[in-house]
Amino acid sequence: MSEVSLTAILLFLLFFLLGSGIWVAFSLLAVGMFGMALFSEAPLGEVMATTIWGASNSWALAALPLFIWMGEILFRSRLSEDMFTGLSPWLTRLPGRLLHVNILGCGIFAAVSGSSAATAATIGKMTIPELARRGYPERMLLGTLAGSATLGLLIPPSIILIVYGVATEQSIARLFIGGVLPGCMLVALFAGYVIVWSLLHPKAIPPGEAALPLRQRLSRSKRLIPVVLLIVGVIGSIYSGIASPTDAAAVGVVLALFLSWYTGSLTKETFLQGLMGATKTSCMISFILAGAAFLTVSMAFTGIPKMLATWIGAMQLSPYALLLALTLFFIVMGCFLDGISVVVLTTSVIMPIIEQASIDPLWFGIFVVIVVEMAQITPPVGFNLFVIQGLTGIDILRVAYAAIPFFLLLLIGLAMIVIFPEIVTVLPNMMGG
Repeated sequence: MSEVSLTAILLFLLFFLLGSGIWVAFSLLAVGMFGMALFSEAPLGEVMATTIWGASNSWALAALPLFIWMGEILFRSRLSEDMFTGLSPWLTRLPGRLLHVNILGCGIFAAVSGSSAATAATIGKMTIPELARRGYPERMLLGTLAGSATLGLLIPPSIILIVYGVATEQSIARLFIGGVLPGCMLVALFAGYVIVWSLLHPKAIPPGEAALPLRQRLSRSKRLIPVVLLIVGVIGSIYSGIASPTDAAAVGVVLALFLSWYTGSLTKETFLQGLMGATKTSCMISFILAGAAFLTVSMAFTGIPKMLATWIGAMQLSPYALLLALTLFFIVMGCFLDGISVVVLTTSVIMPIIEQASIDPLWFGIFVVIVVEMAQITPPVGFNLFVIQGLTGIDILRVAYAAIPFFLLLLIGLAMIVIFPEIVTVLPNMMGG
């Protein structure tokens, strides 16, 4: 049987299993077993056992449950309320006023959460009722939240960057640092769009409250200090080389527990809820990674990745044409799968092609995350859209319509890092190996 026919059969089986509602991890394992059993002489049981153990027994993976737990603790704390109180007095004079709380709040929470859905839920719980009560336009309210919450995937500590780093054997610390400037760039793009839109539609934005005296604004800003210290403690320790991502994650959990206790929101119930939430999410991701690792190895035995790399290489696509094709591919995949599944499903096939095209794997990791961010706000499986629909009860298509400008802004951000790759690479290169 030709490699093309084999690829078609395995892809059909994979999409059939995923479409039938079987867990992603089970689908990956089943396709890997089918491919090895029918098209390879390798001992299936031994390869499966050693691969799953090897994928699970990774020290870099230890950062994953810790960062997820940190986000779960803060999700149940008074952090979002403190951020609103600390940020809002400074934004009343800016065009768009409190819509910027969505953008800056998501940017700050992304730096302590690592999850797009957690960012959308935490900030949305706080801002949606408050901004709706004050009369802000629904479309901008929903759009700024949906778009800005995607920053949870990019601004470190990012769960998806840990997954990418483990799957592709890249330095997680360098990936984290590589996400800082692109994340700040997207915050600036979102804020710039809100400013321009507000200047063009001045009557749509409700009048601001009277500006507080400087002393009062500074007093309210004190409530931002704990979360700023947490961000500096986690990201600063990685950037300075004091701690590995795993060590920094452990420090982050301790600081998050202290912060939650200090604000009076740490109880036995919230502690256990956070622990169980982190356990469930971590097990799901680890299980998917184990399934993907086995599928990667089984595909290597069948020779599909090498064949696809050769085939695409023979087409002699320029790096820009290749990136355009991959962008469309990832957006389509992201319409049906969550971001982590997209990354682990595709790396085994994509990475040989990327290396052949002489594209920096570290830069490509940030590229993939921005494309996956775009998929978070595209129906039918845009997770941010589901979260916001759950918070508001508004039809998912209305939420998706509100998010369109931010999808386009993410596309502009993607073009910026393609044209100026230094946006991604300058900080990791300063950091060194």
